[in-house]
Amino acid sequence: MEPILTLTLNPAIDGACEADEVRPTHKIRTSEERYDPGGGGINVARVLDRLGAPVTAAYCAGGASGGLLDDLIDRIGLARHCIPVEGQTRMSLSVFERSTGQEYRFVPQGPILSDAEWQGVIDHVYSARCGWLVASGSLPRGVPVDFYARLAATCRERDIRMVLDSSGPPLAAAVEAGGLALVKPSLGEFEALTGATYASPQEIGAAAHALVLAGKADIVAVTLGHRGAVLADVNGSLCRPGLDVPVQSATGAGDSFVAGMVHGLASGMDTASAFRRGMAAGTAAVLTPGTDLCSVADIDRIWASMGTDDGCTA
Repeated sequence: MEPILTLTLNPAIDGACEADEVRPTHKIRTSEERYDPGGGGINVARVLDRLGAPVTAAYCAGGASGGLLDDLIDRIGLARHCIPVEGQTRMSLSVFERSTGQEYRFVPQGPILSDAEWQGVIDHVYSARCGWLVASGSLPRGVPVDFYARLAATCRERDIRMVLDSSGPPLAAAVEAGGLALVKPSLGEFEALTGATYASPQEIGAAAHALVLAGKADIVAVTLGHRGAVLADVNGSLCRPGLDVPVQSATGAGDSFVAGMVHGLASGMDTASAFRRGMAAGTAAVLTPGTDLCSVADIDRIWASMGTDDGCTA
């Protein structure tokens, strides 16, 4: 398997805890506290590392909280490359309310990057030795909207297959530039990207297939939450329903999906098999509370139960 580099421009220290009840004004007593290195690309790298892939997490970090992020990554033994920035790395918090089963998520904006700092990220990717780049997550303030499009151009120049999981104008600019190996929007992100709404998975598949035929991406995977996911490549499109499992937390489900699918593709699986691998990883992620992502045992168990019937086609 070729080396995989993940990129997180706006990482976070993800705190998670539980409380009996979340109420305004009152001091909320919590338990089961944990802290994990977070942000889209870092989460993807954590899952890829558990799956045994040769992965390195590249990320921007700064301030005292940036040092804590470095330490958290080192503690789990994940290969990393920190791109220093001046601003403080953000710290997020997820609170699971036991009385209702609801989860509250608090996510700060994060630092403002200078032109020199975000350009340093592109320089690092240009010099990196990898076959795959997974760019995942939001852009920090100060980074141009077309950053991912510029990064895609660098990847094409270096013959690196770029996977993108983002949203809004940064996603639109990168898709418009084209040449992505895989793009993975949620349904809401896909509808915002295409400027349309869809009544069925078949309609989603047809629209995703059109993007592939236009050269925007080799593969488009649209996740539908508990309803499943839709896949499109040059051969057409297919959809698979979601699996009925008890949901502990949705945190990291999309990142786990990306990790599972990239692992499948980088391992030489065909697109449909890699898609099922991604769905197994995304489903496994909701079985674990807080920010713990998915376990390999759950991925393998779910993967084995899925079969090869790829459901409806568009």
